[in-house]
Amino acid sequence: MSELFTDQLFLTGKKIWDAQYEHPFIQGIQDNTLPISKFMYWVKQDYLFLIDYGKLFSIAVVKSPDIRSSMQFSNLAYETFSTEMDLHRNFAKEFGISELELESERKSPTCSAYTDFLLRTGSIGGYHELLASLLPCMWGFYDVGLRLKVNISTIDRDKRYDNFIEQYSSNDFRDLVEICKGMVNQCADRSAAESKQEMVDVFSKSCQYEYLFWDMAWKEERWPIS
Repeated sequence: MSELFTDQLFLTGKKIWDAQYEHPFIQGIQDNTLPISKFMYWVKQDYLFLIDYGKLFSIAVVKSPDIRSSMQFSNLAYETFSTEMDLHRNFAKEFGISELELESERKSPTCSAYTDFLLRTGSIGGYHELLASLLPCMWGFYDVGLRLKVNISTIDRDKRYDNFIEQYSSNDFRDLVEICKGMVNQCADRSAAESKQEMVDVFSKSCQYEYLFWDMAWKEERWPIS
């Protein structure tokens, strides 16, 4: 059985994903020590991130080389704007965050840099680069969700964190990840070596931003002058 291109990407991202799982933000969810303020900060920033992530899927609809891919990306955009953002609204309600607070939150420097990178790559990069840029978010979250589900501490847990774990370790979320991986593999199969290397480079950068996003939430990062 020949190696899939995503197997290569997995090796590219593994070191970063291991560091992501070991980050104090994720470990705090696992052992129930994460300060509520940090999770609330993450909910608000990730809500803003998802707005642009959904736009990236919408760009992919236009750039897709065939109708099947366009339909898949259209469904992914819908899932992002409806299911996942509804989840964040529910997270917010559980922590006393209103929809007005979500909508009025200001992007942090890291959130701004990450979403700018994704939308710039999607808009001016090739279709292959767009695919590589969007995969680490979904795949990385699934990796975190699975690890947390296996290793979670069940003693005196704040059950509000459990929704996060269940969402990102669910079979439904896994299916979305597999759809994206399939499209990446399909694109790589018909790409030249140079384009494949560009995909690896973009994928690696997105993985780095994923790690920085957790670090941003841990630090509750703000602009230095407001």
